[in-house]
Amino acid sequence: MKPAKLCVTVTGDTMAELRTRRDQVHDADLIELRLDSASDPSAAAALAGRRKPVIVTCRPKSDGGWFAGSEEERRAILSDALSLGAEYVDLEWQGSCADLMQKTGGRRIVMSHHDFDGVPADLSELSQAMLASGAEVVKIAVTAERLADCLALRSIGQQTRVPVVLIAMGDAGLPSRVLASWIGSCWTYAGDSVAPRQISAQRMSDEFGFRRIGSRTAIYGVLGRPVGHSVSPAMHNAAFRAAHLDAVYLPLAAADFDDFLMFADAVNLAGVSVTAPFKVPAFERADECDPVSRRIQSVNTLRRSGTKWLGCNTDVTGFLTPLQSAMRLPGKRATVLGAGGAARSVAVALQSAGVRVTIAARREDQARTVAALSGATVGTWPPSPGSWDVLVNATPVGTAPAVDASPLPEGHRLDGMLVYDLVYNPPATRLLIDAERAGCQTIGGLDMLVAQAQAQFEWWTDQRPADRVMRDAARARLDAIKETR
Repeated sequence: MKPAKLCVTVTGDTMAELRTRRDQVHDADLIELRLDSASDPSAAAALAGRRKPVIVTCRPKSDGGWFAGSEEERRAILSDALSLGAEYVDLEWQGSCADLMQKTGGRRIVMSHHDFDGVPADLSELSQAMLASGAEVVKIAVTAERLADCLALRSIGQQTRVPVVLIAMGDAGLPSRVLASWIGSCWTYAGDSVAPRQISAQRMSDEFGFRRIGSRTAIYGVLGRPVGHSVSPAMHNAAFRAAHLDAVYLPLAAADFDDFLMFADAVNLAGVSVTAPFKVPAFERADECDPVSRRIQSVNTLRRSGTKWLGCNTDVTGFLTPLQSAMRLPGKRATVLGAGGAARSVAVALQSAGVRVTIAARREDQARTVAALSGATVGTWPPSPGSWDVLVNATPVGTAPAVDASPLPEGHRLDGMLVYDLVYNPPATRLLIDAERAGCQTIGGLDMLVAQAQAQFEWWTDQRPADRVMRDAARARLDAIKETR
């Protein structure tokens, strides 16, 4: 597997700004200069004083770019870039610049096609035609709805000797960017979300360790939908680095569980964290499960063992660890808000610790299902004042960007001892802020997130990561997410 190069895309409102950003890029093999982002696009200005190889791109609006001038002006800019020695010039497939191909006989040309609506039905025929065009590099970018769409691109990369760049845009396509060598790309792109779900060069290098990924790198991930908000990749990748293990952990936004299994088999996935909405399907499809998972009928961790998937649930121990440090639990009353997969784990954890548990959910039928699994009772929605010592939010309400939302009605009285919110982004949710004002103790979701992730990592690797390694990585990632909002 030949290592793929890293191309960093830069934009700028003016050519002066674009050059400044160009020269600030350090960890890159190539720099894509998006001249269409500038109000004064000029090939000469873009190429002046460059210290790294560049790709000059001037994308028209019809192909997802920003160039506002005429087609003749755009062609002149690209022609100048070739004449002035740009290492590569990006031309659109079936665009109006066929004569520029003739100018170099295809050398230094990146022939590109972007589909922002999905995966073309004629992808195979399209790729064959582009590969036969004579361009030095062929770039195909599609919009992925399924992880399997990454595999469709890989089939192209495996069948040609022409250098290709194969990108699946969108959440489900992120593995195609990080696993570029495995997909068959000669390079991949990073940048500040210039394309859908494009990630920064810093995150590509520091979080995912792009340059360290090789044919022997073990692949792990977090399965969910949506999953782009997850800080689990930051935590687990930091733990892999600290343990000096050759492994990478990716967000896996599967369309359904079958889509996940197809992708997992193709990449020989070693293990996966499981989040909503796949915890119950993961339990149902696992070949073997631990006793806790069987009782909850929910799995948050899978591990490959030969041709089998083994399942376990670390949510129970992850939930209890910070709570037992905060209070003595036997005999306490707890109300759990919600009736999803997280509520199942929380209810069983509390019941096992000698707590009297009540499930409060908007849908009584779902609450009864969780109660039957855990031995809890079903309460009213919202919970009555004075009915709990511990209140646990096991719903996603309050997760960024809806930071002002609370799972409880406005003005609802918080009169128990402790409020535990499983939401970790933001660290201080509206519910926790209200609880503190009411005089309650509080525990945030980051404490549980770290504890359950430590247990997952240990089950996969037989090594226990330090609390601070995962916690610091999670906090740094949350800060980075907050800055982008």
